[in-house]
Amino acid sequence: MLDILTFFGRLHPVVVHLPIGFLLLAVSLDLTAWNPRFHYLRQAVPFVLFLGFLSAVAACLFGYLLSLTGDYDTVLLNRHKVSGIALAVGAGALLWIRIRMSTFSPQIFSGMLIAMMALITYSGHQGGNLTHGSDYLSMQALFEEKREKPVSVSAALLFEDVVHPVLRQKCGQCHGPGKMKGKFSVANHAKLMDGSKNGPAVVPGKLAESELFRRITLDPGHKEFMPTDGKTPLTADEIGLIAYWIEQAHAEPTQSMEALQANDTLLMQVARVLGLDNRPAKVSASDNANEYGHIPETLDITLVESLRNKGLNVRLNLQQPVVLDVTLPDHSGLKAEDFREELLHVGHHVVWLNLSDNDFKDEDLSFLKDLPNLEKLRLENNPLTDGIADYLQNMQYLEALNLNATAVTAAGISKLRKNPKLERIYSWNLKGRD
Repeated sequence: MLDILTFFGRLHPVVVHLPIGFLLLAVSLDLTAWNPRFHYLRQAVPFVLFLGFLSAVAACLFGYLLSLTGDYDTVLLNRHKVSGIALAVGAGALLWIRIRMSTFSPQIFSGMLIAMMALITYSGHQGGNLTHGSDYLSMQALFEEKREKPVSVSAALLFEDVVHPVLRQKCGQCHGPGKMKGKFSVANHAKLMDGSKNGPAVVPGKLAESELFRRITLDPGHKEFMPTDGKTPLTADEIGLIAYWIEQAHAEPTQSMEALQANDTLLMQVARVLGLDNRPAKVSASDNANEYGHIPETLDITLVESLRNKGLNVRLNLQQPVVLDVTLPDHSGLKAEDFREELLHVGHHVVWLNLSDNDFKDEDLSFLKDLPNLEKLRLENNPLTDGIADYLQNMQYLEALNLNATAVTAAGISKLRKNPKLERIYSWNLKGRD
């Protein structure tokens, strides 16, 4: 629950636009009044200035409260704060002059109003830098040469073209150049590797020790889940690529996709994240047939609709052959028997499956052994025990398994590791751990 000061502080983005509007209106009225046809408009200037002054004071107060709740860049914050206070004082001074000094030169008064517009622009720009980063609107951003978007997956750099844009888009608002919650920034590779006030965010080659990856794979309802505050979470592709960058590419800033010799699944993930229409150089239609030769080419679409009607989200990852990504929403309230039959009808096509956070026990998921082509399986935040290993240890294609926040013990993990195909097991916060 928010405390009262935090609540009022978060009103700053709402209130801050009021003085801008009122003060710009005051300037417009005053300048228009120099035309003899509209001289009467000058009578409204004091009232509009009064509204601008009051709203500027309110914006300063709420802004101060907001500054106490976040880790902002000190220099930018001070610039915005001082210029905002100066604007409120200036509006009050102009109001006093207009009311109390009837003999004050109208020309000088108009000039002072115009000068106030410059102060509004400066203060607003500093506020924008705090929100979006100091490079959001700058001459450097206007003229700097940016790296062109790669035209193919093989030409892409894993960090610069794939991972970093994802982090800036999904995390940059809270962890950018202007605002650094937890003293953590994703502005560039160096700052990312500096970590946060809690320690390293990325540990090259060690996914389990990388706090960044832990945060983005937590349950969305967890207080430490990132990104926070209802912002758009990372997709499965984005999470998978960040995991690969940390674990396999050792968090290097300049590794190219071509040099990494990545597998076809990863190449397709990169293609989707980059929005490339062309398939990755190493993945042609015939390659798909080779990679997924064990999956039937076609599927009755009515079977997919039946599964969707049960409340599951189904996405087609490929069409030749038909490859499915299936997700059961968190806290769905469904029991396994409610959708098991429909899922098994398309079972040979299911490659990715997410059943996390749905209170399933081992015996509820016994049907998993009948989904022979699973590659990625998410079972975190379920009351599972070591018994789940009996259903998974012989799965021929299973590469990644998430068991975070379950009751699986080291013995169960050891049993699963006997599966030579299983490359990654995510197992933080195991309740069964001593």
